[in-house]
Amino acid sequence: MRPSTGRQRVIIENLQPVVDHGRFPAKRVIGEEVVFRADIFSDGHDQIQARLLIRSNPATPWIRLAMRVRSNDLWEATFTPDCLGDVEYTAEAWIDHLGTLTHGMRKKLDAGQDVFADLLSCATLLRETAQRCESWTRSRLLEAAKQLETGPAPEEALPLLENAGLLEAVHQHPDPDLISRYSLTLILHVERARALFSTWYELFPRSCSPVRGQHGTLQDVAKIVPQIAEMGFDVLYLPPVHPIGKSSRKGKNNAPVAKPGDPGSPWAIGSVEGGHTALHPDLGSWQDFDHLVGQATQHGLELALDLAFQCSPDHPYVQEHPEWFLWRPDGTVQYAENPPKKYQDVLPFNFETRDWEALWRELANVVRFWIGKGVLIFRVDNPHTKPFAFWEWLISTIRGEHPEVIFLAEAFTRPKIMARLAKLGFSQSYTYFTWRNTKFELMEYMAELTSPPLCDAFRPNFWPNTPDILPEYLQYGGRPSFVIRLILAATLSGSYGIYGPAFELCVAEALPGREEYLDSEKYECRFWDRNRPGNLKELITRVNRVRRAHAALQRTDNLRFVPVSNDSLLAFVKTTFNDQDTLLVVVTLDPFQPQAGELDLPLEALGLEEGRPFLLADELSGERFIWHGRHPVLELNPHTQPARILSLKRTLKREHDFDYFL
Repeated sequence: MRPSTGRQRVIIENLQPVVDHGRFPAKRVIGEEVVFRADIFSDGHDQIQARLLIRSNPATPWIRLAMRVRSNDLWEATFTPDCLGDVEYTAEAWIDHLGTLTHGMRKKLDAGQDVFADLLSCATLLRETAQRCESWTRSRLLEAAKQLETGPAPEEALPLLENAGLLEAVHQHPDPDLISRYSLTLILHVERARALFSTWYELFPRSCSPVRGQHGTLQDVAKIVPQIAEMGFDVLYLPPVHPIGKSSRKGKNNAPVAKPGDPGSPWAIGSVEGGHTALHPDLGSWQDFDHLVGQATQHGLELALDLAFQCSPDHPYVQEHPEWFLWRPDGTVQYAENPPKKYQDVLPFNFETRDWEALWRELANVVRFWIGKGVLIFRVDNPHTKPFAFWEWLISTIRGEHPEVIFLAEAFTRPKIMARLAKLGFSQSYTYFTWRNTKFELMEYMAELTSPPLCDAFRPNFWPNTPDILPEYLQYGGRPSFVIRLILAATLSGSYGIYGPAFELCVAEALPGREEYLDSEKYECRFWDRNRPGNLKELITRVNRVRRAHAALQRTDNLRFVPVSNDSLLAFVKTTFNDQDTLLVVVTLDPFQPQAGELDLPLEALGLEEGRPFLLADELSGERFIWHGRHPVLELNPHTQPARILSLKRTLKREHDFDYFL
């Protein structure tokens, strides 16, 4: 194979972040510092220069950022995106002949050797570089070359060659024939900050009535928005708000036949009143919806809607576009099944229809409709049951028009499928956290989520419960189990959510032998007294306040576990990359009895000194106490103090005397 030029000697490999060799974009958010790394090396012992090339538009010039050696041929540069959308990046490198000569002269002088010829070579390089520069820089380089040619003493010449301004001019104007370019141009997709840090609260509008037995409305939801905002949530997520079909409607507890008055499942979308772009008439009017969006915005909340691409048998699409559904030989339409479960009230779209393009366009228009109503966040129901190609097209199409839109994938399925959906563009994803209870399970799972390449595409959103899932841990662990899972979700992940009233009130009644709620809201209207004794509102408010106050809790990949002698205790440190905010979190995993254990603190990483006492401040309780050394013993009681969130600060009381606040 003939090389493009034999003068390019530098090798660039493994530029990161990268997802599937560049097939998919890596993900970041506005204001998030991105660290780019690559293996860069050459034959021989010559010095190298390298730079990152980055641009937000292929039509604009590259921004060139100098890369620096981190260790052993690993180079890196940092960049902080400030706009939404896709950013292109690659890298280039070349032999730094001036740096090589200067480095060699230092060694020769130490050995007592003459460097006059090397100075002349440097002058030649400066003159060649000057021809590629603008007039002011050209004059400076030519003047430096002239000085070198007069034969100055080495102690005068080397400072001239090592001048920062001169080096910058030389490094910005390399010989283009010597530059090696990385083989790929990669993409970084930049979203708004809420894609990385968000706090979700889910509720059913029909269960928000203050009157027992009465169907709730969007007006009722608007009235409790201030309370939800006061608790520290920033996303209010509503299940489908569309008309519900009557044919094959499910009854309470998923009974196959509904009784008179049973409202049906909101996920059985569509009736004579309309489909995916209609409101359930019992919820209110479009004016009520607009008021809810405005009320949420006024209180710092965003409204998220469920995007469920499926229909009831009564949906207008069934009559208007029968080709979008799968019809069986007996003339009946195929409803959704997950044997042995049957969902007679739900018809899946047939994405293999020959009319697939029209179907795709219509579903994109559904998303556009709700964007027009002020909705910019969508929780997507069961995306793993629709084609991957569809999601890649839909998300890229919508983002091309509205880059601020966020999609959350509700895909409780196999790991590779969940990862693929994230690569295709979903901003966040539900996870297996719901079922990770032991110390080993949590540590192993967090290692998976925070390691590249998965962490460059997959942003976890931790949910202790959902309307579909009441885990056994919550069924049998009592109120302490809800507290423990809340704190774990809120501190391990940058984004978390709760299925609101049921979690708030520690509802644990399940169908026998199932991880499903008894008297589930999915099939009936519930009345919730959110102020009843034992509710978690105050604790949730405190936890969310800590999350907002500490940047270390606003991401997931800044995690370091701390060894504890007791496997019923989980301890970890989270810190910002600039070390301005550091937290030590210790949580008991036992909801029944007190547990104690000895920690092995990474004092050096925390900026603490061996043998120095330090003061601890608990962000949850406000308590302060003193620890000594790296092996403190901590006891946690699930009924009174199941966790400690300890903040690290450093203050100088007097010269050479620090108190450490942890």
